[in-house]
Amino acid sequence: MFVFGLAVVFKLVSIQFVQGDKYRAKANERIVKDFVIPANRGNVYSVNGNLLATSIPKYDIRFDALTPSSKFFEENIKALSDSLAKFSRKKSSSYYKNLLRKARKNKNRYLLLARDLGYSEYLRFKAFPMLKASSFKGGLIVEQKTKREHPMGGIGQRTIGYERIDEQGNVTRPGIDGAFGIQYLRGTDGKHAKQQIGKNQWKPINDDNKIEPKDGLDVYTTMDVNIQDIAHHALLKQLEYYEAEHGCVVVMEVKTGEIRAISNLGRTKKGTYYERLNYAVGESHEPGSTFKVMALMAALEDKVVDTATIIDTKLGSKRFYGRTIRDSRGHGKISVAKALEVSSNIGLATIIDDHYSAKPKKFINRIKGWGLDKKIGISIIGEGQPVIPEPGDEIWSRNALPSIAYGYNLRMTPLQTLTFYNAIANNGVMVKPRFIKSVKEFDREIEVFDKEVVNEEICSRKTLNEIKEILKNVVVRGTGKRMYSENFSMAGKTGTARIDYKNYDLWKKDKKYVSSFAGYFPTENPKYSCIVVIHKPSTKVGYYGADVSGPVFKSIAQKIFTDTPLIDEIKSLDVKQSEVATQFENYFKLSQKYKTIMPDVVGMQVMDAVALLENMGLKVGVNGVGVIKSQSISKGEKLKKNQKVVLEIS
Repeated sequence: MFVFGLAVVFKLVSIQFVQGDKYRAKANERIVKDFVIPANRGNVYSVNGNLLATSIPKYDIRFDALTPSSKFFEENIKALSDSLAKFSRKKSSSYYKNLLRKARKNKNRYLLLARDLGYSEYLRFKAFPMLKASSFKGGLIVEQKTKREHPMGGIGQRTIGYERIDEQGNVTRPGIDGAFGIQYLRGTDGKHAKQQIGKNQWKPINDDNKIEPKDGLDVYTTMDVNIQDIAHHALLKQLEYYEAEHGCVVVMEVKTGEIRAISNLGRTKKGTYYERLNYAVGESHEPGSTFKVMALMAALEDKVVDTATIIDTKLGSKRFYGRTIRDSRGHGKISVAKALEVSSNIGLATIIDDHYSAKPKKFINRIKGWGLDKKIGISIIGEGQPVIPEPGDEIWSRNALPSIAYGYNLRMTPLQTLTFYNAIANNGVMVKPRFIKSVKEFDREIEVFDKEVVNEEICSRKTLNEIKEILKNVVVRGTGKRMYSENFSMAGKTGTARIDYKNYDLWKKDKKYVSSFAGYFPTENPKYSCIVVIHKPSTKVGYYGADVSGPVFKSIAQKIFTDTPLIDEIKSLDVKQSEVATQFENYFKLSQKYKTIMPDVVGMQVMDAVALLENMGLKVGVNGVGVIKSQSISKGEKLKKNQKVVLEIS
């Protein structure tokens, strides 16, 4: 017993003096701990001020049943129970009275009263009897969390984006919210000290935060909610009709490069569609016939052909280096311009192969000179990598050049393709697509994002005018003629590309295509450019670009100008015309001078003379319209009340 006693004394001394600091620190750590208060994430707005994404604070209300004194508890329990019953509308006052008494009896210091309250509901709770006292007297425990809300629901949600962190700490940051989260939207977290009151139960030490959180900045995008809604529903309708796998649409303002709408919809196993991936930004694929515009522009710029040059497209098939290229039907001998209008694969392949097969690098360098082999460098994360092969690459062969001419053996994203078409609409000026206009703290601008010009002049004025005329004729009389409208002008190019064609036997059993249309509207003074790409439409319904994607483009274009028409701004309403001013001065002098004496109104406009004479109390009769030649009462004659005067106009 003596030895045992010595051992106990030794242990106590060791804990007190040798390991004391260690255990005291651990005890404090377990009793008091700093908890992070997440800062409210900044809001994301549309170009017209509509809310696209916002952080909504949510509150859990708990009660420390041991904090109130016995007297204070008994004085307020009935009133608090009544308030809780009135708030819930589902449970009685007696239920809450029993719940609170049971919690006090069981020494429950973490009783849940309500979950996921909004801010106004939280303020109501904070004013309830007993709870409205300080946390040290009334026992109120408030736990705040933040939830990200998208007022537009699923429309454009992938582009608006989010920032998510899973249990393993992996972060996903798609869209605008993800791209600008760290720099602008996230804000600075605060800290609040809490005391441990039980296993995994913590109570705030006081009502003040140790470090106040600082909310994130607000981001104002270029997106227009009206145009976004139009684009989303036009795409959705066509995807459902053609039972397509997925699709996307982008609408860009021509002059500025500002993205007004972007919709990406993918099909679920149930056949419904939702914003699954940002296909417009991230999906590189063979563009098909929409690339023929770039190929022909290269040939026109190098002056190897002109629009009137005749090309023999045979009867719809032609062999190139052991491989057959086909058109949907035979066109025979046609002009270069016509070859693009009818989207002849043979025509474009012949043009490029005839003039560049001996020097393919010249053609490839022209394409790369437009920057089509590089990413645009947009702010949203996940832009797809374009692929433009050249001699020496693994995928290069003798057939590579004619294949590229009509949109195969290369890869581009829809947004990269649209950027080039937008440059054509913008008189040759290529601008970078832009999703953000400004960053603000309340009404104070922190940063403004201006238009960024990528290429001042993509081609000569001659080439530009020629290609514009062809793109207009594609809709008027070419592959897009079903889109033509006498009341509204559009220009662009259809595209129909085979995919999964390398296994030809499998492809023949289950043919798959990508249907697209890229262009701009209105033709004469383009305001918007647009691209529509739909993957794997049901071939039983249809798959040509003019049939599948063209109607989406047309619907968007027409509805934009129906729902959001262009407005001509008037610089000034103060328009001065000397002739009108002189007439008014003469009229004013007459009206002031003559009250009871007949004035001379010969030479005056009839509307001015009638107004003058009727104001003098005369009854006026007029024969004809125009300038007065004579009057029935002579100038200077004294007038009688209700006298009639007849004015003659010859």
